[in-house]
Amino acid sequence: MLLTTYDFVIVGGGTAGLVLASRLSEDPTQRILVLEAGTDLSEDISIKTPGLYHSLKNTEADWGFRSQPQRHLKGRTLDLNQGRGLGGSSSINAQVFAPPTWKSLDTWDSVLGNRGWNRNSLKEYYARAFTFPLVDQEFETVLGVDGWTKSTQRGNGPIQLSLAGDAKHPIRKAWADTFRAKGMYMGSNPLCDVSDDSAMIGSFSCLSSIDPVSKTRSYATSAYLKTDALLHPVKDRPNLLILPGASVEKILFDGVDAKRATAVQYKHNGKTLTASPAKEIILAAGALQSPKILELSGIGIREILVKHGIELVKDLPVGENLQDHLVCGVSFEAVDHLETLDDIARQEPLAVSKAMEEYNSNKTGTGPLTHIGMHTYAFLPIMTEPDSRDAIRARAYYEIAKRSALNPKEPSAAYLSGTGQVLHPVDPDSDSPVKPVPGKFITLSILPSQPLSRGSVHIGSSDPSVAPIIDPNYLSNPIDAEIMAQQMLYLEDIANSPPLSSLLKHPLRRRDPASHITNMEEAKRFAETTSVSMWHYTGTCAMLPEEAGGVVSHELKVYGVEGLRVVDSSAVPLISTANIQSTVYAFAEKAADLIKQEYGLK
Repeated sequence: MLLTTYDFVIVGGGTAGLVLASRLSEDPTQRILVLEAGTDLSEDISIKTPGLYHSLKNTEADWGFRSQPQRHLKGRTLDLNQGRGLGGSSSINAQVFAPPTWKSLDTWDSVLGNRGWNRNSLKEYYARAFTFPLVDQEFETVLGVDGWTKSTQRGNGPIQLSLAGDAKHPIRKAWADTFRAKGMYMGSNPLCDVSDDSAMIGSFSCLSSIDPVSKTRSYATSAYLKTDALLHPVKDRPNLLILPGASVEKILFDGVDAKRATAVQYKHNGKTLTASPAKEIILAAGALQSPKILELSGIGIREILVKHGIELVKDLPVGENLQDHLVCGVSFEAVDHLETLDDIARQEPLAVSKAMEEYNSNKTGTGPLTHIGMHTYAFLPIMTEPDSRDAIRARAYYEIAKRSALNPKEPSAAYLSGTGQVLHPVDPDSDSPVKPVPGKFITLSILPSQPLSRGSVHIGSSDPSVAPIIDPNYLSNPIDAEIMAQQMLYLEDIANSPPLSSLLKHPLRRRDPASHITNMEEAKRFAETTSVSMWHYTGTCAMLPEEAGGVVSHELKVYGVEGLRVVDSSAVPLISTANIQSTVYAFAEKAADLIKQEYGLK
């Protein structure tokens, strides 16, 4: 049924947008329109198959953005991938479902001034988004998840989680036992235990948004548009219209003093159209696109809008405060008998053919394409004494940085393992290998949890078809470079620690000779040369008090205008401890409730 009038217009059918569409359309009296620039790629085998996610980069499923040259990364430009199509980035991400620390969520309220946004208010929304996999107690030790059966918050939401891949892969138990010996093992599932802050330091097995039964990607499209409790597909609700191929150009406003968002202007099938909601417009285009749409609409920094001849509606720091995680890793050669994904990485015809046949021949899916090789994680503080501790302390001017960067009870980095070699950018003047090399590898990587560097994303033209100018400004804050280097140095200690060390060849052999780092300067140089984005963009339309540089209030309403909210990762005020997809789902779930409560909806 084609709707002609709407209560809500949602700009963006990505992760947050489809959560909102599903929840708001639960009330049959409400008419919902979702405008999505991309298409419905839910039947694409590359999206469905977990192990093929790398093949989605720079395809029609990806906006394919590039950063500005990064001054602190040797002038490199980085790929900044963002999902384009129904499901947004949840359709192309690495399917890692790592939680934030609960203390970091508390800072949204206590430090950043967002009333009602803390662990106590958000824990139910995390649980509402996912269903935690059942684990037989007898297999807990093998899986490296001792104590998880005692967890209470298992969730019953649409996203289906699993401990993807071979449950008996030795890296799970080896990782758990290695950190257990160091006194840093998480005894419970970090998604479940919201009361024990000590549970947020140490190692844990990595959950993935991969359906444990079908072995396919579980994401916003497959989960939130699936059949509801009444056995009706959500996407077929008569009060919900999802319109792919609709490129939003700008938001239109009425009023002289009190501005109200009245319509969305978009292009569809070559025609310029408008959609006018009775209640409000919800912007959910993501951290790299929502700022662009606001600026094209007249909401942003005055000087930028004047430069491009755009009439000012409201002067706000739109596009500032861009945050992202860098990741840097070292691939160590593994023992010959270990199962890895290296033959797939090398695209060996026999291995690829066998993997595809194995995955497709069984309805439940088996083999190397059922996962991405990422089985384990750890949240750790700085593990070695910093070379310039006084300088770090002096520069830690944010209260959050003081609490996390130097606190031995809070993580300053997330560590992860991957069963296979990782290709990274290389110094053109080095002998570093560009392509996959022979052998089997385990890659140990780190990402700084709470980077202090801040970047920006702004329009470079008043033409809506022109991509935004994105400058993440990575490692511009010297604290980030110090912490990253310190954590990189600790990778060697982990690789040499038993029983994990028994899975590696000794003396340690590295895929890239340049990754043999022994001091801070070498660690910094390697990070500057090889680090890449984790695609965890947040903060560009930050939920903060207006006087503190916020764009939206704690109700997610854009300051200075009526009828307009932002609900996506751009409004998340502080980057998560690790991967952000779990936080975006919870964020959108809570936003849906805020909207329902305001309008008295079911």
